[in-house]
Amino acid sequence: MTSYMRAVSQRTFGGPEVLEVIETERAEPGPGEILVRVRAAGVNPADWKTRSGLLRRFGESPFTLGLDLSGVVETVGEGATRFRPGDAVFGTAFPPRGSHAEYAVIPEERLAAVPSGLDHVHAAALPTAGLAAWQSLVHVASVTTGQRVLVHAAAGGIGHLAVQIAKARGAYVIGTARAGKHAFLRDLGADEIIDYTQIDFAEAVRDIDVVLDPISGDYGPRSLDTLAPGGTLIDVRGTGSDRHAVRELAEARGLRFVEFGFTPSGADLESIAALVERGGLRVVVEEVLPMGEVAKAHELSETGRVKGKIVLTM
Repeated sequence: MTSYMRAVSQRTFGGPEVLEVIETERAEPGPGEILVRVRAAGVNPADWKTRSGLLRRFGESPFTLGLDLSGVVETVGEGATRFRPGDAVFGTAFPPRGSHAEYAVIPEERLAAVPSGLDHVHAAALPTAGLAAWQSLVHVASVTTGQRVLVHAAAGGIGHLAVQIAKARGAYVIGTARAGKHAFLRDLGADEIIDYTQIDFAEAVRDIDVVLDPISGDYGPRSLDTLAPGGTLIDVRGTGSDRHAVRELAEARGLRFVEFGFTPSGADLESIAALVERGGLRVVVEEVLPMGEVAKAHELSETGRVKGKIVLTM
């Protein structure tokens, strides 16, 4: 087994052109860690935001981006007992040792077995968006039968999974999306879809129990107008306008505002995998690109127009 690997690296913040594929030394797993040979890695908005300097979560340079991965266990560190070499796993990495590389070292508690029948490309699209949707709707909002859930950017990475998870929980689901994506969302089970380019959702929708907002900006205060008494607005974007003002406005109206960030969790990934295996959740991949075209993947992600997910293959 070679001691080197190819990885996507960047030495400075900037546009997609700062990304380069380099050869670097492969890390070895420590106690409780797994070395995964990466077959495919998801691309998320957090990647281009970090690349550009909008999100500065660490200072080391150079570094490798990438949160999502699916691959095969190569070796296990001391005390790691959940998986064996050869097992197909998916989960989350974190920069500066991200997933956009041929190998990644991951704490075993962040991994789960790839759902049966799912290939590495689709499994790699699941972790971050799936955890964001699952944890916000299940753990934070406790969505249940009969509730009304509004999902913004419903055809996006988080949104298209959130629509299905909310439906699996028995909710009535309303999504916002451009007209060209309405048929896609109906196929996923959305009960009602609003073309936000033609209709102001804040005027068209009422009595919502939970709003899932991956957009932020003015969507926060506008979404408050749609909520029923005691309703919950969950901001999953992580950037945007002054969320303190949204929180104060929500509290003044007796509403709940949650700034949400997903938590890596193999246990939650197992729950998501079980839903996939039951046929209640499918992840949609719009674009598959080789690692060498990572700059193009970032350009596509940055448009905000992707239906489902973008995945890199190693």
